[in-house]
Amino acid sequence: MMDLSKSYEFFQPENVDRIHIIGCGSVGSTVAELLARYGLTKFSLYDFDEVEPHNIVNQMFVQSDIGKSKIECVANMITAINPDAEKDIKMFNKGWNGQNLDGYVFLCVDNIDLRREIAQKNKYNAFIKGMFDFRTRLVDAQHYGADWSKPKDKEAFLNSMAFSHDEAKEATPVSACNVELSVATTVRTICAFGVNNFINFVKDKEIKKMILVDGFNFEVFAI
Repeated sequence: MMDLSKSYEFFQPENVDRIHIIGCGSVGSTVAELLARYGLTKFSLYDFDEVEPHNIVNQMFVQSDIGKSKIECVANMITAINPDAEKDIKMFNKGWNGQNLDGYVFLCVDNIDLRREIAQKNKYNAFIKGMFDFRTRLVDAQHYGADWSKPKDKEAFLNSMAFSHDEAKEATPVSACNVELSVATTVRTICAFGVNNFINFVKDKEIKKMILVDGFNFEVFAI
């Protein structure tokens, strides 16, 4: 059994609503690992992809995972950390295709058009408590959070996505999967801030709407 004495200093993990992680690549697998270490158990994982050799440098996978489903590997990682999570994990191996969402939603898929579609279609979903988004480049990253009960939070969250996937690719022409330098440290840094933002929100603190991180210049900005 996992020792949750440290987590109980902040909140009761078993009382936290379901967490939807949409996209289980570099950001999604890292978010899942960090949340699992807080003792959270109720996960829904969405991804259609398999682990490939080039994923190893930037994602929470190991060589023995190559060729396996990403969501299965992430689920195994979660249960290896906290066996109590096994009974509560749901897996969707075709990604998000309109499934009902509730609790907390982490947008981790690397397509801004899909992330915007999910947020827009769930704009009036009263079962969602909070939504979190992550965007990474080689050395800098952004995290956005929204208290889904607040219309202004939702509008700001959606307005931050007012560009297309093609425009995003033009601004960041090289995928993180294909660069020579690993972006793992950048990913883990922004994911740590995002997960802390979530934990504070669960503890009834005000959510941070935007966090900007430049990991190599050691600069952080939050509002």
